[in-house]
Amino acid sequence: MTFEELLAASAGDQLIIPESWAQGRATFGGLTGALAFDRMKEVVTPGRPMRAMQVSFVGPVEPDLPVTMEAELLREGKAVSQTMVRMVQDGSTRLVALGSYGGGRESAVTVPPVAAPEAPAPEDCRPTPYIEGLMPSFTQFIEMRWCFGGLPFSGKDHREMGGWMQFREPPAELGDAGVIGLIDAWPAAILQHLTERVPASSLSWSVELVHPRPEVKPDEWLLYRATTDQAGEGYGHIHAEIWNRKGELVAISRQTVVVFG
Repeated sequence: MTFEELLAASAGDQLIIPESWAQGRATFGGLTGALAFDRMKEVVTPGRPMRAMQVSFVGPVEPDLPVTMEAELLREGKAVSQTMVRMVQDGSTRLVALGSYGGGRESAVTVPPVAAPEAPAPEDCRPTPYIEGLMPSFTQFIEMRWCFGGLPFSGKDHREMGGWMQFREPPAELGDAGVIGLIDAWPAAILQHLTERVPASSLSWSVELVHPRPEVKPDEWLLYRATTDQAGEGYGHIHAEIWNRKGELVAISRQTVVVFG
């Protein structure tokens, strides 16, 4: 199933995510985050954009096991809404997401967004083919082209990692859910410091979407650059920015990552 098909299927009471979207023993976090976002918007005033979402990966959302999503509107004010989604499998909570929605308002404060870094065009970067058994299953749906830092487990001592990304099969429309799904596709930037393959997983993830939202076409390449702020004792703290092809800031991401090595 494609990303678009899974979003459509999630409208029902239960969803079974296929193994093809796995990331180790869990489902790809970008997909579960996008599914949570898509469910939350159902309980919010139509047209009110999401400004921020915090995701806690309580346990692995397993492929091929029915998952239910419970959305709750915590509060709705004149301009701001607060929502929550729980993903439940086999009677236990696997993911909790909080969403903050806010309508626009007049303000005397205007600060230009962070500019996109210099990077070669995606057409000038080497494609990353999907290699079954070597790469996470979900990467068969998302292509990444490296511009910054090294590959995972390459022993490179860089703070930054990233490059261009897009769905290999573009959806009809790349909404906020699609942007959220793409953001989490990249491996944790700290993995390039290692020389041997070890497990790693996200403990928490925060996404902020820029509004008014810059235009992003369904088949457009998005530029991602992550920076490791600090790592130690098996944890890493990483922030990232995402820009469209015009160099306009689209989203901001922050993760706390657990690495077992």
